[in-house]
Amino acid sequence: MCKTLQQSNWVSMKKIVVALLLISSFSCGKKEIQLPQLGETVVADVKDHSPIYMFFETNGNDTLIDVNRSNSISSTNWLFNIDKRLPLKLVIPEIQKLQAKKAKSSHKKEGSENYFTYMDKEKKTLAFLPLIDVEYVFDKAILGLNTLYFKTDEKIFFNNQQLSEQELEQYLNNLKVERESEIFIGYDKNLSFENYLKYRLKTKKIVITKLSLTINYTKEFIY
Repeated sequence: MCKTLQQSNWVSMKKIVVALLLISSFSCGKKEIQLPQLGETVVADVKDHSPIYMFFETNGNDTLIDVNRSNSISSTNWLFNIDKRLPLKLVIPEIQKLQAKKAKSSHKKEGSENYFTYMDKEKKTLAFLPLIDVEYVFDKAILGLNTLYFKTDEKIFFNNQQLSEQELEQYLNNLKVERESEIFIGYDKNLSFENYLKYRLKTKKIVITKLSLTINYTKEFIY
């Protein structure tokens, strides 16, 4: 049974933060999770929580995922502690299964949410990213949809146009839009979980000035 991050009160978590000030990983039994590292804190405090762990393992050349949810309680906020090296093709199906199980639970508490756990590398503290109302689709976006796609080699494409992170916002705001349109977001299925969180934060900061253009954050395509 994992003994790290399983207490449901913030006092216990602050003790854990002290222990994690200089490192970005924690142990659970004989296993270790390397948490993603990002440059900011989105949410600093989550009360009434229970943990779920997703470990990175290998078998020869194959990458495997080991999920431990033995301490999760449906009536609490869930903290997803996911190894940063795991690819989305392994992580997302597990998240989908767990979200569905929580949604069907008779013990689910109104207002309880799910969060990704990561390290703020600037503050050297734990931080949390909300996972709210996201539908994951394991397929390419439907032909004709405007899709912003993040690849494993750090390349970014809008439809077939390759873009840099620096020019992304300006490019989207310069699009010629004749009617109300949505931009959908897609991620390479082999993208690491750490880079997924990085790009997720990036897209949330994009400011669209065109009234007829919006970014759809409720559906993400994984392919």
